[in-house]
Amino acid sequence: MNQTHLATLLAVLEEGSFDAAADVLGISPSAVSQRIKALESDIGRVLVRRSSPVVATESGEVLAQAARRMALLQAETDVALRRTIARVPLSIAINADSLATWFQPVFSEVAKWDNATLRLRIEDESRSMMLLRRGDCLGAITTEATAVQGCEVRHLGVLRYRAMASPALRDAYTDRTGTIDWAHMPTLRYGPNDKLQTNDLDGRLEGKPVNRRVSEIPSSEAFLEAARRGLGWALVAELQGRELVESGDLVLLDDIVSDVHLYWQYWRLESTMLHDLTAAVVTAAAEALD
Repeated sequence: MNQTHLATLLAVLEEGSFDAAADVLGISPSAVSQRIKALESDIGRVLVRRSSPVVATESGEVLAQAARRMALLQAETDVALRRTIARVPLSIAINADSLATWFQPVFSEVAKWDNATLRLRIEDESRSMMLLRRGDCLGAITTEATAVQGCEVRHLGVLRYRAMASPALRDAYTDRTGTIDWAHMPTLRYGPNDKLQTNDLDGRLEGKPVNRRVSEIPSSEAFLEAARRGLGWALVAELQGRELVESGDLVLLDDIVSDVHLYWQYWRLESTMLHDLTAAVVTAAAEALD
């Protein structure tokens, strides 16, 4: 397979269009199209769906995953031989809460490495596995303990969540006996795939139907601020909400603790950069997670 054609396939999938890939590669959109057609002719299968954005077919996903592995090894080889100033892209799927809390020391480690770049994809812990299976990422922070085919898995620790709200919101939905009206108190969730929040609320209501007031805040920092300002109650990572609880801006609504076990899944690949990245992730988690 032509390496240039493979690099073009990756550019199209990462940028989402032939035009954007052309800008990145410094060639014309027609040249991008010709390279993809040539690769499809070589493989004998359609590799991308010409939609907006462009997405890979099943065959395209298989080829893209292999191409990313080859690209990582090639970039590392180029750096080692000092033939180019290739940058090694380290693509990671990560949930917003981890990114906002314990993961940040990884930035300091990667900053010390020559020619390494991070590309983070914000995804719910459960959905990150899809990106790993497709080969869109070489590593993922996930709740899945079973390794994806071709990957290794490391247990990182437990991220603990507690139900929190502003004092005013708690008081507005607490009766004289101290019982919270979970069925009517406004709530927050990160997005439609926020299963942690949804499952927790279902458990508190014991399956009773309710006309919920749910606000979606797709940013970990803004999510916390929305809770502080009383837009709704939320399950907040203890690491993230601790200071606001200590200051009194947020209060704990009960003693229930929701433990989420986090795992680091990564390609089974002889790569120095990937080995160092794994060490940085494991170390950061060990210093912060239970």
